[in-house]
Amino acid sequence: MRISASVLFIAMVVATGAAFAADEADAILGKWITEDGKSYVEISKVNGKYNGKIVWLKDEVYEEGDEEAGKPVHDRENPDQALRNRPILGLQMLDGFEYAGKNTWKKGTIYDPENGKTYKCKMTLQDPKTLDVRGFIGVSMIGRTTVWVRYEPPKDEGK
Repeated sequence: MRISASVLFIAMVVATGAAFAADEADAILGKWITEDGKSYVEISKVNGKYNGKIVWLKDEVYEEGDEEAGKPVHDRENPDQALRNRPILGLQMLDGFEYAGKNTWKKGTIYDPENGKTYKCKMTLQDPKTLDVRGFIGVSMIGRTTVWVRYEPPKDEGK
């Protein structure tokens, strides 16, 4: 059986396009610094969905003056009392995102440990180092956008 050159060319173009789309979708992977600089969130891909967990906190324990001063920061605002003792460090706060094309990820949720609420969310990669994260209730017009910056490891000044 002979495969024509045009069929082979079309197959190569389709395969290349699929690989490019996967690369584009995975552009969100990595560590991001939240807008307030209080935490880093690492976005990973699991079973085709994009999720994010808190991998660094500026303040890992409650500060002096807090009723829990010196204790590790935990999910104390969670409406589910059984979850209130789970640590914030390592907490998955982004869940279930799908790549929607045009540098946008949708159909996910974001959990805000400061108020214990979960919101619908969409994320848009403005450029390789800037991610707009929009949490909302109902429709995205009613919500708030924060801007995250890609984490860049410090350059070793000794070399």
